[in-house]
Amino acid sequence: MKKRTLVFLADGFEEVEAATPIDYLRRAGIEVVTASVKKERAVTGSHGIVFTADTSIPDLKTEDKLKPSLWDGVFVPGGMPGASNLAACPEAGNFYREMAAAGKLTAAICASPAVFLAPLGLLEGRRFTCFPGTEKQVKGGTWLSDRVVTDGSLVTSRAPGTAAEFALTLIEELVGAAEAKQVKEAALL
Repeated sequence: MKKRTLVFLADGFEEVEAATPIDYLRRAGIEVVTASVKKERAVTGSHGIVFTADTSIPDLKTEDKLKPSLWDGVFVPGGMPGASNLAACPEAGNFYREMAAAGKLTAAICASPAVFLAPLGLLEGRRFTCFPGTEKQVKGGTWLSDRVVTDGSLVTSRAPGTAAEFALTLIEELVGAAEAKQVKEAALL
């Protein structure tokens, strides 16, 4: 059965941190569904690039599709004010908590580990990484300077420059090392 991953997008997100993992996961045969945190599907990145999400959180709620049993993983890009806008969406936070409680893959990159995951309590007692400097906002977790950190079903990464490594780690977690290696080699990484 094909693995399914949800990606939340909020205005001000970092485009590379969204596009690279979405692209690489799809190359690995993973179904990736993008969801705007607002009703409108058009979401503007921090550098003015507009993405059209596949759906929205309000639509997923209406369709009863915002439940962990339907998904294998969820990830969010960082960027500012994207991470703050994401943190202002209670439905996104509740879904992340439910996914974590179900042992499903939860992931975030750049500012989002500190700005979105930490206030939800999802970094408590966990090893993580994030954009340099934002780790100072996190209490109760162990920050590492690694480019990508995996702690159980939690994957975190640092910045746009680590988006490919982040994506390959997500692929490995969802479908295995062989698929991650194929995508890596095809992308000449």
